Amino acid sequence: MRFIGATLLAVAFSLCAWAPLSPARAQVDAIIRVDIEPPPLPDYDQPPIPEPGYLWVPGYWAWSDDDGYYWVPGTWVLPPEPELLWTPGYWGWDDGVYLFHPGYWGPTVGFYGGVVYGFGYTGYGYEGGYWRDRHFFYNRTVNNITNVRITNVYSKTVIVNKTNVGYNGGAGGIRAKPTPEQLAAEKQHHVAPTAEQTHHAEMAAKDPTLTLANNHGHPTVAATVHPGSFKGADTIAARPGQPILAVSPKGHSGPSIGHGAVTAPGNEREMEKREPGTGPQPEVKKLPPPPPRVTPPPPPPHAVAHPPPPPRTASPPPRRAPPPPPPPRRAPPPKPKCEPGKRC
Repeated sequence: MRFIGATLLAVAFSLCAWAPLSPARAQVDAIIRVDIEPPPLPDYDQPPIPEPGYLWVPGYWAWSDDDGYYWVPGTWVLPPEPELLWTPGYWGWDDGVYLFHPGYWGPTVGFYGGVVYGFGYTGYGYEGGYWRDRHFFYNRTVNNITNVRITNVYSKTVIVNKTNVGYNGGAGGIRAKPTPEQLAAEKQHHVAPTAEQTHHAEMAAKDPTLTLANNHGHPTVAATVHPGSFKGADTIAARPGQPILAVSPKGHSGPSIGHGAVTAPGNEREMEKREPGTGPQPEVKKLPPPPPRVTPPPPPPHAVAHPPPPPRTASPPPRRAPPPPPPPRRAPPPKPKCEPGKRC
């Protein structure tokens, strides 16, 4: 993983302080806090085991302050010593942020958030095999051991409740809590990841194709045969699926969210542990209620609805009466007839 300068300096001082102690006490874990929900786990096949003695370490989403989430492919790893099993790291909701719990080697598999990583990691414990007399016996039903001759094999059916949710607690996370046996495993002798595992994670952080912003949740290298080998026939691509939107890491990490205190197992000042899912849940913003709807009052009883009066129009001006006709002209009286011998 990528660490800021202050974290690297703190890791160096912690390593110097714990150098004389056992490998378990020498382990230094960088606490990472992010306020962005971890992406779903990609779906992929397990590559074949390279040689007898290797154990499967599942892939996981890691965080970078520069690029956001990026995928660390699953791979086969030689354990640091016999009789040790790998407990995968996991993301868990804690006090308003997602906190990453690093993985470790130990005599038994502890709590890893109930995350179903597959290939024997069912969410509780490990069904991929077991140690006996410093020899590891492989369950052929969950391990790809078809290309290598291994005599220590057996077959056991493993029932898995398939889910690709990659974190514990919170609004949409897995509701799993550690069992008494898993709580006891946290107090056992732990060994840090091997140098191969550390190199593998560092190489993944430098590969742009493994960032969520570029692969959208379906990396072309979801798993690999050898640690740090991300090209060629050793690699297995994730199955295609619905693209996942990546959120820019800017503003989602800082003094109180990003890389936090560096602690070592056994340190009395180790960060307080909380049960997954018991911290405050994400705040959900609610919209203000809409204003009350005003309805007109009902009409009084026995009221008779009258149609509205027609609009008033201007009356036309009164018509003037025609003038009376002139009186008839009288004809002049007829002239009298003149008598003979008289002038008329």
